[in-house]
Amino acid sequence: MTTTDTARSRGETWLARADLRPTRQRVLLASLLVGDGRDRHVTAEWLHDAARQSGDKVSLATVYNTLRAFSEAGLVQEITVDGTGSYFDTRLDDHPHFYWEDDGRLTDAGHEAMKIVNLPDVPDGMEIAKVDVVIRLRPKA
Repeated sequence: MTTTDTARSRGETWLARADLRPTRQRVLLASLLVGDGRDRHVTAEWLHDAARQSGDKVSLATVYNTLRAFSEAGLVQEITVDGTGSYFDTRLDDHPHFYWEDDGRLTDAGHEAMKIVNLPDVPDGMEIAKVDVVIRLRPKA
């Protein structure tokens, strides 16, 4: 089995876990996201470029729609860093992130010693669904 076949197989298996129909575009994008077995943080633009570099034609709108479908199916989690864009993380457990302001990367941050305590009271009838932690980094001046 070639690397491409392995990536495609992993992508198809990943889609099947969420009962998503394996369309050509979904299999392509899933293969790029999880085909090598590593977790990653991607933007729609990055994934679109990776698809183009693989020789496949897929529109940026299709990439956005597919990432939304992956998110709704629980295959990726969306992380909004600022109002201009989102990252999609294939690692699904709760964990903090570093956002590197100098080059726009998002990476996992160690969380072994981190504790989130003393959260504010929530309005009546509501519960906290999730707490996202994004630690912004920049070079020292």
